[in-house]
Amino acid sequence: MDDEDKIRILLISTIAIFSVVLVEISLGLLVGSLAIASDGVHALLDAMSMFILLLTTRASMKPPDEEHMYGHEKIESLGGFIGGIILLGAAAFLALESILKIIRNDLYIVQEWKFAGFAAIAYTICIDILRVRVLRKPVKESATIQAGFYHAIADLGSTLVALFGFGFAVIGFQFSDALASIVLSIAIGYLSMKLAWSSGMELSDAVSMDIVEKVRREVASTEGVSNIKTLKVRRAGNKVFVEVAVQAPDYLSFDDSHALASKIEDKLKKCFEASDVVVHVEPLQREMITGHFIEKLAGEVEGVKDVHEVNVTYANGKLYVTLHARVDPDLSVQEAHNVAEKIEKKLRKAVDNIAHVTVHVEPVEDKMRGPIAGDKEIRQAVHEAIRSFQNVLSLKGLTTYVTGGRRYINLECCFKARITIDEAHRIASEIENNVKKRVMETAVTVHIEPAEE
Repeated sequence: MDDEDKIRILLISTIAIFSVVLVEISLGLLVGSLAIASDGVHALLDAMSMFILLLTTRASMKPPDEEHMYGHEKIESLGGFIGGIILLGAAAFLALESILKIIRNDLYIVQEWKFAGFAAIAYTICIDILRVRVLRKPVKESATIQAGFYHAIADLGSTLVALFGFGFAVIGFQFSDALASIVLSIAIGYLSMKLAWSSGMELSDAVSMDIVEKVRREVASTEGVSNIKTLKVRRAGNKVFVEVAVQAPDYLSFDDSHALASKIEDKLKKCFEASDVVVHVEPLQREMITGHFIEKLAGEVEGVKDVHEVNVTYANGKLYVTLHARVDPDLSVQEAHNVAEKIEKKLRKAVDNIAHVTVHVEPVEDKMRGPIAGDKEIRQAVHEAIRSFQNVLSLKGLTTYVTGGRRYINLECCFKARITIDEAHRIASEIENNVKKRVMETAVTVHIEPAEE
């Protein structure tokens, strides 16, 4: 239902109830029926409230502006609240008048005009049924329509009560007319308090926990969401505003994060036809899903001596992990396979969204392969390798260590700033190869940095 339909429905209801006011008050006074006249007064107040609801609905159709950045939908809630208060006043007025009439024993019906009274009631019932039918279908879509629907129900109920009260008064039970007004006031008072309370809560930004939980479920069930950090929900009329900050794995790219936010927005807009959703995606605040994190987890598995050559790749929304794990060389194939399975289970338990884990198991070597080189021989081999390049670089540092049966040599070389990175990389690769030829079973890495001039 669009805004123009809402205006049309309220306008029809307003015109209809104004016609009831004219018929019931004039004929009720003519017949001398408090029930009919009071029902007419109630219809007058109802017509006033419907007119207010019509004005507030027109105002709520205005787009957001500098003073109302969230739009004007709250005016609908204001209309519902005002309508509820007016209706509550009508209930109090009817109850007071009925009680005073009973106390004064001012109970009489003009028998000559009794058919006019029944005609007024019949006309009012037809109008009330028309209004209920018109307002019933869209009642859940707007607080203003809901207020109009409650008014129509109250009118129909009050008219039926007036019919019984007036009918019994005509056949001789004079007090029934006043009692009908008291019953009417109680019913109207209950509906009006319910409407005023719900509209007032909405004006104070209170929102049903059912709506909040529905939003939370939809967001949490979205693939890629690891945690909901903050959630704010407010409602204005039939529009739902949602602001949510979710945490996702740190390896998500900018495009992937944007796609995740769009997915959440689409899900919520399907749940709430009129909604305004803002999603903020943050990295998950725990260990980073990096090679070092994976290496740490795998290294904690019983039976693993060393973990190396770890590769973490994110593709198509999934995480792919490969790694090499060294184990005791005396283990059987089955025992080594069991270690690999333990590694995979540990990684899947600790890291969300893993699509595949590949573990290459190999035996650990406690002894160096090939001839053992001492620090003196290594330094000599390094200096000989860089001798021909000393006009463009200088050796800043040398670190060497042995692990897993292999020698590692890391060199920090400062290159003159005038050469290109392409030339520096070529020189670094040549130095690495020269050192490897001089020292067997060695992994050599040259770190390039600019020299201070």
